[in-house]
Order: sequence, then C-alpha cells, then structure tokens
Amino acid sequence: MTGRFAPTPSGRMHIGNMVAMLAAWLDSRSRGRRMLLRIEDIDTPRVLPDADRWIMDDLTWLGMDWDGEPVYQSQRLDLYEQAMGLLPREAGSASAGTASDADSAADNGGWLYPCFCSRADIRAASAPQEGDGFQIYPGTCRALALANPHQSADRAAQGQRHSWRLAMPSPANTAADTVNFTDRVFGPQTYRLSRGIGDSIIRRSDGLFSYQFVVTVDDLAMGVDSIVRGRDLLRSTALQAWIRTTLVANGFAVDAGQSADQDVAQSTGQHAGGTADMDANPAATSSLIAPPSSTPTPLAPEYAHIPLIDNAAGRRLAKRERSLDMGALRARGVTAEQVTGVCAHLLGLIDTPEPCTPASLLGEFSWELLRRNHTDRKLDPASPQCPDWLADAVG
Repeated sequence: MTGRFAPTPSGRMHIGNMVAMLAAWLDSRSRGRRMLLRIEDIDTPRVLPDADRWIMDDLTWLGMDWDGEPVYQSQRLDLYEQAMGLLPREAGSASAGTASDADSAADNGGWLYPCFCSRADIRAASAPQEGDGFQIYPGTCRALALANPHQSADRAAQGQRHSWRLAMPSPANTAADTVNFTDRVFGPQTYRLSRGIGDSIIRRSDGLFSYQFVVTVDDLAMGVDSIVRGRDLLRSTALQAWIRTTLVANGFAVDAGQSADQDVAQSTGQHAGGTADMDANPAATSSLIAPPSSTPTPLAPEYAHIPLIDNAAGRRLAKRERSLDMGALRARGVTAEQVTGVCAHLLGLIDTPEPCTPASLLGEFSWELLRRNHTDRKLDPASPQCPDWLADAVG
C-alpha cells in the first residue's frame, strides 16, 4: 500500500504545489502507508539544475518525509523501453490474421503507430477543446497505418521524423472505449477515450517518452496504489488507466520477488542526458517487467483529485510567480508551520489558517470536507482569514 510525491524539477515549488504534497502525505501516513518520492525529470528541456534538491529540502523543512531514496525518471529509460516494447506495432498483430480479426483489433485499440504530423498539422485538423488543454488528435496517421501499413512503416524506417501514438478503441466499441473510475473527492467519473482523449503520444518525435506513459509505467513498477494530485489531471487519469490496462494485457507485470524498496534503490543517481534510439525494439533483460506468470498487477489505484489554488487575480498559481514559492517565503522569515497552516486550511482540514505541523493533522485527516466543497481555492489578500505574511506575498 503505497502513495507517492511526484514533483517536476522545473522550478521552486509554491503553495499550490505544497497543498497537493500535504494532501498526498496525509493520505498515506494517516493510513500507515509507505510514501515514495519520484522526481519526474523525464522532460529534460524543462529541468532546472538543483530543483530536485530544493524540492527535497522544502519537503523536509515542512515536516513531510518519504521512504527509501528518491527515484529519478531520467535513470529509468531502459524500463520505459521495455514497457513500450510490449505494445503491438500493428492493429492486427495480435489477431489470427484474418481481415475480420484485424478489424476487431483495430477497434479494440492498444496498438502503436508512427505519427508524422507536426503540431501545426494537428492544431489545424482538431476541434478546439476547453478546460484542461487536451487536444484531440484527428487520426490522420492512424488512418494511414490502417489503410497502408507498409507505407507507414517505410516512412518511419527511412528516418522521417515521427512520434509514436497509442491507438484508442473505436467509438463503436463502447465497452472498450469507456473508462470509469470513482474519485475520492470528485466522485464517479466517466470518459470516452476516442472522443474525449484521442490517440495519445507514447514517445515524442525528439525521442523523449511522454509524461502520460512514464507516469503510468512508474506507478505500476513502484507499486503505487494511491494517487493524489490536482483536479486538472482528472482526464489524464482516464488516459493513464487505459495505458495501464493495455500494458498489463500485453504482459507487463512487476516481478513479485523485486520489492518497491529494491526498485527505489536501483533508480537513484544524478540526472542522465540523452535518449535511446526511438525505433529500437528493446529486449526485456534485467528489468522490473516479469513473465506473465508473475503475481497479477492491480488495475485500479485509488485516486483523489484536489481543487486548484488560484492567485488573487483568479489564475492558477504557477512557478513563475516567485513571491509565493518556498524559497521566497523562507527568505522572508515565514515558518514551516505558517505554510502548513495555510495549506491545511485550503484543504478544508482546519477552520482558520493557524500554524500547525503535518504530523498534528494526521489524526483528523479526511477527504469529506473536500467532497462537500471542491471548488478551486483563491488566495485573496482582502479575506479576513488571509494571514498578513500571505497577504503581503500575494499583493
């Protein structure tokens, strides 16, 4: 039974990030669960040097601990190669070879195809989406892979720049196309993969693995079964649930003899640069991916998505707002207990943002208050409950 911190080292964390970190820590520790730390540095162009150390220092300063050594995604490229190698590269590759079987495999999704579209091509062919920024892929290269698989494969083999996409089920296959899960804060959720998410990139054209793919692989491999994050990732949960199901169906299983503690210990180290050949067919050697006879991997983690924290203007907090990051607040003499009190108040755990420690909140932790009111929170310096130090920082 395991929860996780999963910060991106792209800058100093702010109060909004810390609200999510506190919620994740309380959720795990209040139930006696393990808590792991994963540094999500897979998108190397966004990584800021030393940001991982800042994150760990701030978590420790606030009184939130974790088990084992931190895991760095940049040290796990072999694992992602092996996981991607399990996914079929053709719509009919898992079929008996007949046309009807191939059509059925295409309808079921779960196969990879090369996508040669540029971002401009996708924007021009896609309908605009609202809310969380998801852009539904129009299926241009999927149609090519189905109608002329040899041409599609030849273009990739000739070195034409491309990403790899995972085909979602056909909208006609309602059962396969629908993902249902119950969020511990927002309640029952239903998403249609084909219409609400679309065929998604597993590996980018620059060779980097996608965030959605590596997060899913990591949670499976690390045994994470309790996930806490912002409500803007609700739709991502549906996608990750589909990727998770697809990986397990194609043979992904964590070796029962290799514990998550061993996994953590093997994945430590400094950031590594570079990526492997994007079209390599990796051999599954010395990995966390075990034969299908291994212990079955659970398919349904618990999810809790929490409200976002907005600034005084009503915009979601961002790392570029330096006045509210942990470095700036600590430099102004704000205490860890003061920050924790504000975070706990934003989570609805205490009535007023009085100073407190994470440990003092363990006995009373519950998702119930957030279930009753999960609207986004706003840091309003005009509020009578806003502490002076926070009003000064927001203003």
